[in-house]
Amino acid sequence: MAISILPLMLSCITLLSFTSMTAGITRRYQFDIQMANVTRLCQTKSIMTVNGQFPGPKIVAREGDRLEVNVVNHVPYNISLHWHGIRQLRSGWADGPAYITQCPIQTGQSYVYNFTIVGQRGTLWWHAHISWLRATVYGPIIILPKLGVPYPFVKPYKEIPIIFGEWWKADTEMVIKQALQTGGGPNVSDAYTINGLPGPLYNCSAQDTFKLKVKPGKTYLLRIINSALNDELFFSIANHSLTIVDVDAVYIKSFTTKTLHITPGQTTNVLLTTHSIYPNANFYMEARPYVTGQGTFDNSTVAGILEYENPNSLSSSSFNKNLPIFRPTLPVLNDTSFATNFSKKLRSLANPQFPANVPQTVDKNFFFTVGLGANPCPKNQTCQGPNGTKFAASINNVSFVLPTKALLQSHFSGKSRGVYASNFPIMPLMPFNYTGTPPNNTFVTNGTKLLVLPFNTTVELVMQDTSILGAESHPLHLHGFNFFVVGQGFGNYNSAKDPAGFNLVDPVERNTVGVPPGGWVAIRFRADNPGVWFMHCHLEVHISWGLKMAWLVLDGNLPNQKLPPPPLDLPKC
Repeated sequence: MAISILPLMLSCITLLSFTSMTAGITRRYQFDIQMANVTRLCQTKSIMTVNGQFPGPKIVAREGDRLEVNVVNHVPYNISLHWHGIRQLRSGWADGPAYITQCPIQTGQSYVYNFTIVGQRGTLWWHAHISWLRATVYGPIIILPKLGVPYPFVKPYKEIPIIFGEWWKADTEMVIKQALQTGGGPNVSDAYTINGLPGPLYNCSAQDTFKLKVKPGKTYLLRIINSALNDELFFSIANHSLTIVDVDAVYIKSFTTKTLHITPGQTTNVLLTTHSIYPNANFYMEARPYVTGQGTFDNSTVAGILEYENPNSLSSSSFNKNLPIFRPTLPVLNDTSFATNFSKKLRSLANPQFPANVPQTVDKNFFFTVGLGANPCPKNQTCQGPNGTKFAASINNVSFVLPTKALLQSHFSGKSRGVYASNFPIMPLMPFNYTGTPPNNTFVTNGTKLLVLPFNTTVELVMQDTSILGAESHPLHLHGFNFFVVGQGFGNYNSAKDPAGFNLVDPVERNTVGVPPGGWVAIRFRADNPGVWFMHCHLEVHISWGLKMAWLVLDGNLPNQKLPPPPLDLPKC
C-alpha cells in the first residue's frame, strides 16, 4: 500500500510547493509622517515626509501579496495616503482620499492601510491625498510578477525608479490657501525634480543632481512616475532611445521612441539599452512641461545625468566628470501633436496570458464635460479670477464640494442625508458648443453629488474638454478601476459617427488618461468593485477648484461582491 500512496504524496507535496510559490505573502511597512528640513535651490525649508525621506520610501511587493502599511501622524496637519492605481478590490476603506473613503488621520493618530495586490504587476505609486500635501509626500510602488513568472520583455540588468516632482520655495499649503482666498491662479513651482533633485540647469543645484550610472551594453528598466502637482511632462535622454513596455502597471505592445509624454498620476516603464561601446561622453536626461492652458506655468527644465562606467579605467572612480555632455531635443512646450501621436501608439498586449477584457457591450453611457469655470466673488471682497470672479472647475458644470464626513462611511452606515446626493448629472444639463465660442454664463454649480452604478455595470464614459476660460488638457484619474481608452479625438464628440472608430480589440488599459485640449476621450470599464470611488483631474490646482466627482458602486448579490465592514481603526472626523 505504501508504494501506491507515494506518488500521491509526492504530487501533494509538489502542489503545496507550487501553491506556496504562487500564493502571496504579507508585507508590512511602517510610515511615520514627520517634518524634516530639506535644502534645495540654496534654501532650507521644513517639509512633510514619510520616515524623514524625500521622496518617500519605496514599497516593493509581488502580484498577489498583501500589504499592511501602518501610518502614524506626527505632524500638525491631517493626512491620508492613496495607493495610486491599486485596484483595491473590496478594500475601498484603504484607498485613501480624504473625506471620500476615510476621514483623514489626525495629529497623533494612526491607521493601517490593508490591501491585496490582485492581478497587477508593474509600477504604481503612493501619495498624500489631502490638500497639496502630496508635493513632498510620495514614493514608488514596485509590483514584481509572481515568483517564476517572467516579464514579457527582455530581463533587465537593473531596475531604477525615476520620479518627477515639483519643488516650491514657498509652503505649498500657503500657496493653495492664498489662491483659494483670492480666487486667482496659484503661484507656480520653482523647479522640477528627478528623484527629489532639481539638477544642474537650476541655480545652486549642480550638487543636487540625479546621476544614473550605467555600464555599456546593458538593458535597464526605468520605472518612470510623474508625481508633479500641476504639469504634464516630456522626457528624453540625449542620444538614446526608450522602449515603452508598460503604462500604469499594464503591459503594452512595446515601441521605441526618443521622447515620452507623461501626465501627473501616470507611470511608464521603459527599457533603456546602453551603447555597446564606452561612448566617452555623458548625457543629460531632461524633463520639461507640456503646456496647453492659458495660465502661468513653471517654464523650466530638470536634468539628471546618464554616466557610463569606463570598463578600461584603472582609477578608483570609473566615472569621468570631465567628458563632453550632450543634451536631448525635447518637443516644444505646446506640442499637442506629439502628445496625441504618443498616446495613440499605446496598445494593450491583448494576448492569452495578458488579455484585454474590453466590455463589448455597454449597460450605461455617460457624457461628462470637464473644464474650468467661475464662482461669483463674495460681497465686500476683491477677487483675482476672470473678470473679478473666482476660478472654479467642474464636471458637467458641478464643482465638487468636499464633505466634512467620509462618503464611504456615510454610504455604508446608511446615513447619507446631508452628506451627499445621488443625482450627479449623466450629461450636461445645458448643452452648448463645447469647443466653440463659450457661453456668456460661465458660473458653475456647487455640490457633493455621486453617480450610482449597480454592481457589474459596464460603463462607457465620454469626457469632453470645453473652451470655457481656455481649452486645456485634463489628466483624469479613476480610483478603484482600470479602464480601456477606446477612442479620442478633437472638437466636439459626435455620438453618431465617432464610435465607429473605437478600438475594442487592443485599447490601452490604464487608470489615468489625458482628455485632449479642445477634444474628447472615451473609456470603458466594468463596475465590479463595490464602494465609493473618486474620479478627478490629477492637476492639483483643478482638484482644488472642484474638477472631481465620485461613483458609488453598489454591492452585488454574492458574498464576494460585497464591501466588508470598515476596519476598527478607521479614522474619525
